[in-house]
Amino acid sequence: MNGPTTMTTRSTTAVTAHTIDPDDIGHNTTDSPSFDTLIAARLSRRNLFRLGVGSAASAMMLSACGGGNDSDPVVDPTPTPTPLAFNFNAVAKSLADAVVVPAGYTASVLYRLGDPITNDVPAYKNDGTDAAATYDRRAGDHHDGMTFFGASSADKWDAAATARGLLVMNHEAITPLYLHPTGQTAVGGVRTVAEEVLREFYLHGVSVIDVKKSGTTWALDKASKFNRRVHTLTPMTITGPAAFSEFMVTKYSPNGNATRGTVNNCANGTTPWGTYLACEENWAGYFRRVTATDNAKRSAKELASFSRYGVAGTGRELWATVTPDTEDNFYGRWNTEVLGASAVADYRNVSNTYGWVVEIDPFTPNSTPRKRTALGRFGHEGACLGPVTVGKPLVWYMGDDAQNEYLYKFVSTKNWDAADATGGLAAGDKYMDDGKLYVAQFKADGTGVWMELKLGLNNITPSYAKYAFANQADVLINARHAADAAGATKMDRPEWTAVNPKNGDVYLTLTNNSARALDTTDAANPRYYNDPKGAAKTAQRGNPNGHVVRFADDNRDPTATTFKWDVYLFGSRSTMAKDINVSGLTADNDFSSPDGMWFSQAASGLVWLQTDDGKITDVTNCMMLAGLPGQVGDGAKRTITNISADGATTKTQDTIVGAAPTSSTLRRFLVGPVACEITGIAESGDGKAIFVNIQHPGEEGTSATDPTKFGSHWPDGGTARPRSATIVITKDDGGRIGA
Repeated sequence: MNGPTTMTTRSTTAVTAHTIDPDDIGHNTTDSPSFDTLIAARLSRRNLFRLGVGSAASAMMLSACGGGNDSDPVVDPTPTPTPLAFNFNAVAKSLADAVVVPAGYTASVLYRLGDPITNDVPAYKNDGTDAAATYDRRAGDHHDGMTFFGASSADKWDAAATARGLLVMNHEAITPLYLHPTGQTAVGGVRTVAEEVLREFYLHGVSVIDVKKSGTTWALDKASKFNRRVHTLTPMTITGPAAFSEFMVTKYSPNGNATRGTVNNCANGTTPWGTYLACEENWAGYFRRVTATDNAKRSAKELASFSRYGVAGTGRELWATVTPDTEDNFYGRWNTEVLGASAVADYRNVSNTYGWVVEIDPFTPNSTPRKRTALGRFGHEGACLGPVTVGKPLVWYMGDDAQNEYLYKFVSTKNWDAADATGGLAAGDKYMDDGKLYVAQFKADGTGVWMELKLGLNNITPSYAKYAFANQADVLINARHAADAAGATKMDRPEWTAVNPKNGDVYLTLTNNSARALDTTDAANPRYYNDPKGAAKTAQRGNPNGHVVRFADDNRDPTATTFKWDVYLFGSRSTMAKDINVSGLTADNDFSSPDGMWFSQAASGLVWLQTDDGKITDVTNCMMLAGLPGQVGDGAKRTITNISADGATTKTQDTIVGAAPTSSTLRRFLVGPVACEITGIAESGDGKAIFVNIQHPGEEGTSATDPTKFGSHWPDGGTARPRSATIVITKDDGGRIGA
């Protein structure tokens, strides 16, 4: 096993007309204390193999928190008899339009954009001419967070099953350039082809697909009764404290307890009763609200809420502009302006019905998904289930993915009863509609406090200067304002959370932050630097490469309101100075922009780290690494010297750095095709197959008709348009993946 296997080469990139990542736009203008105020320094041979249409595969995955196991991430109280060790050699950085995996491993395509999930839908043409009405039975775009729910022969959830399961995944967004014959059609800022917009409606959301193993191959069973798409037109029930409130009233739901659809689902989560959590992230940009005409019709509170969440503009896909509208307002309900005499006459409140954790029961195809408002409204990156103990509350950890946003957790009021393990959505009503929502505040002594977001506590009052909270529904709908009031710690784009099953430590990826400045560094966000990119040495300042923070709730009790923290890893090029490459990364494990993160259940203690990077893509495409981390507190205090852009000013910043990785504890496992993001991971119950999502290959393409300008031709090769896809990776000797 000397060299990497370069998997699947096809062409080079292509993408949508979106040039700005919504994650890179911050809407936090508060002067909440940053970490500095709160936390003083405590702190061989390469083989190419192609992934054609015939090389489909699939996999049974077990994992929580954005991938794998639908069983509980129960903490293992005893050490493993034999320490884990990697069973692969590091993969080199790559700019090839291919998926590269280690020698001795094979990767195959399972589920691509447009693939039919039923037998009554024709094969995908991939030229933009497939009928829009068929897309409710096709794979969506931008595959993201994912979970495998093992299935028994009796069609029941069985976490131990390894040969069949329901693979459930998010479809975060779209690359419009490749979805229509010549890209999106718009004239004067108006979408003029309703067929295109309907196609886009269906391409967002969630897939539930039944996958089975035959020999060594995994494949989708298109005849399964479980195959299902949840999308922007799917009816949803609103539950929890914000349901039935005045803030949720729309023409569609005069009672304020329902809405349609889910959008921009990024990372995900699971429950102990075998349901899936889709998390709405960059939802705000889809809504039309032209401030020049709408602001005068709004109250000061409404304007403050819109501003804090970024609800303004014409809508990123211009969905609200299609005319004529349908009787059910398919298009007009994306307009969140005041148009009628009251809230029941228009969709002025519709944006309040987005930004939630959405629970879906994959084993009950006719069930209505539920938006769980007790978990707060923000840019949900995911919802990672903490350790589960009978007789104790359930806990979910959640990042808010935007610059200078926060880390949250939800603690259920009810204690876990194992009898609810088959309770479905009714169990969700019991545990997810009643509880306490907290936001993290990191302190100078290396500890932290969870601040409860409740009316009357932590400065969350009707007299709070920036937002006058009316009731608890208002607090949850405006959770960002509540977190501001409580003094939460601003972070460098909080993304996925993941729990180490060996010890209960919680990991949080912080992708990057171009808004970080020299005078705003702090112990948990300690770097300000420049990472020049490419031959032109284009400046990239702030914290362009990101890092990973980890913490342990006190007494290993996830319901505790205090914790301890350190920094597990700092992203960087291996060639950077020591105050930038703080973790001492080498050519075999350097990375940038950590995003997806998930712990294997089969190989307890093995963590997978995925990247969503545009910062070091002059030297490598996005990647996935495997790590064998220690625990919170295994490192030491470190002082970093940061330098201003002009070189005239320096600032020393103390932080706490975990034990430095080595080639034995962190190495690159996979590199993806051009302009993709690596995201979403799940594993079979025996850990002998993993699913990984390759999102938006070729995103930087410039033409829908000229194959030489697609930017990528992965995974189909030739002159094909690129497609997001799920791959399944197996070890050639049939062994466990990674370690």
